[in-house]
Amino acid sequence: MQVGEICTREVICANTETTIAAAAKLMRQYHIGDVIVTREEQGRRIPLGIVTDRDVVLGVVAPELNPNTLTVGDIMGPELVTAPETEDVFDAVQRMRNKGVRRIPIVQEDGGLAGIL
Repeated sequence: MQVGEICTREVICANTETTIAAAAKLMRQYHIGDVIVTREEQGRRIPLGIVTDRDVVLGVVAPELNPNTLTVGDIMGPELVTAPETEDVFDAVQRMRNKGVRRIPIVQEDGGLAGIL
């Protein structure tokens, strides 16, 4: 089975200039634990990074930084792990384990965001 068959297609996204406060509000509104940081390119959303609720708590709230001035671009990780829609589920899960990630954006052949696993 391919990851494109089972991934969640409705993904909440933000651009790099979205404040942490705004991203946290999106997470609360949609009852999700992450937002995918993307840029628009020729009508496609290209994934650049991911910010999780844990990133917000440990990276902003705990050190008492200002969530209204910091952006998701400021705290997203330097390396984004993605998987193509055609990747086998077992292979994707193995890679997620090896990289230590619990969420992985699924991308189309042209690099556009297709979903999240």
